Amino acid sequence: MNDGIKPVVSFVKDVPVQAQVDVLVVGGGPAGVAAAVTAARQGARVFLAEACPFFGGLGTAALVPAFMTFTDGEHFLAGGVGKEVYDKTNENRPSYVPPTSIQVEQLKRVYDDMVSDAGVDFRFETKLVGLLQDGGRVTHGIFSGKTDLFAVGASVVIDATGDALVCHMAGAPCEKGDEEGRMMAGTLCALWAGIEWDLRDGPANARLEQAFEDGVFTSLDRHLPGVWRVGGHLGGTNIGHAYGVDGTNEASLTKALVFSRKLLLEYERYYKEYVRGYAHMEPVVTGAMGIRETRRIAGDYVLTIEDFHARAVFADEIGRYCYPVDIHASTSGQKSYEKFREEHTNFRYQKGESYGIPYRSLLPKSLDNVLAAGRSISTDRYMQSSVRVMPGCFITGQAAGAAAALCKGNGTVRSVEISALRAALIAAGAYLPPVE
Repeated sequence: MNDGIKPVVSFVKDVPVQAQVDVLVVGGGPAGVAAAVTAARQGARVFLAEACPFFGGLGTAALVPAFMTFTDGEHFLAGGVGKEVYDKTNENRPSYVPPTSIQVEQLKRVYDDMVSDAGVDFRFETKLVGLLQDGGRVTHGIFSGKTDLFAVGASVVIDATGDALVCHMAGAPCEKGDEEGRMMAGTLCALWAGIEWDLRDGPANARLEQAFEDGVFTSLDRHLPGVWRVGGHLGGTNIGHAYGVDGTNEASLTKALVFSRKLLLEYERYYKEYVRGYAHMEPVVTGAMGIRETRRIAGDYVLTIEDFHARAVFADEIGRYCYPVDIHASTSGQKSYEKFREEHTNFRYQKGESYGIPYRSLLPKSLDNVLAAGRSISTDRYMQSSVRVMPGCFITGQAAGAAAALCKGNGTVRSVEISALRAALIAAGAYLPPVE
């Protein structure tokens, strides 16, 4: 009897240093791509490590069907790298495909070209497995590739993993989920063919309650985000929540994936039998598990819901954003859904309104040369649910890349002059109105 104590083994290995760079970016989603491209364009030597065989994060690996909003209705908030991605993905796009829908293979090529053209040294199929540190400085990332383990040394490290993995491994404080550790439900997005868009005549959830009564679903999930048009007869779905999934735990992810692949059969029946326009739909492919929330760093400043309500402005502002509060429920049931609906309806902006994102929210406590970018920056859960979408990730990734390039000589992220950072971001195309 071992009283639940797991055995351990010791593993020691000499690891070759494959590169020594100014900026190491871990994670090639929208935040990581924006960070790497921006830093390289400002003259930094950059290494970008991505675990998947392509860039894009959940927009490609998980088949999330839409970017969400880039603008506040008056200003293009995700200016710079975000605007480039928006423009490139809308070149020669059919008029029937909405401008924020994601055509996956096209988006992969756009990211490939942007990163390559910027002169970034990058590797796919490359996973972070460890770090070397000197106090509050991360000196090397240890990676597992297809060949063997290798190290990359860097002056500055940008954590664009989405899970705050670098910060967590380095011992920086992080938070995860609500007070009880519960996180937003995940979704297994998918592509479907055979959709007859012209026959649709109402909201997809109109007959959901009837389907519940008819026993179509094993889980009474009233939140149905729906289907985005991504091709002539092709649609991307963001339907069916996997409750209780922990995106930082491979056993939990495995269970959620197996459950969700079966769950999609129930949604296929629902759409075919209860919703017009989907009688001939057929599944094409599902993606990786769509995870909305895992770790958030404890940073020098925590962006909160009070900042959202105040349309906050900060002296060290590196961008502004406007997406509403969008906390998908952690549990199923009517009460959880009503709470989501109330917040998602009431916690949103009018045209032209936005909140600022301070540079301090990118700075993990206890680390001197690490920046966070993307959904794991320092926020409360309300603000994480807003800034987590792809245009928000472009904004924070671009800022992290610009800051890393500015402090590449000494690698101390708190030494960055805010006026110089804002000037660099404005020159890169960021939307940054004057602040007092």
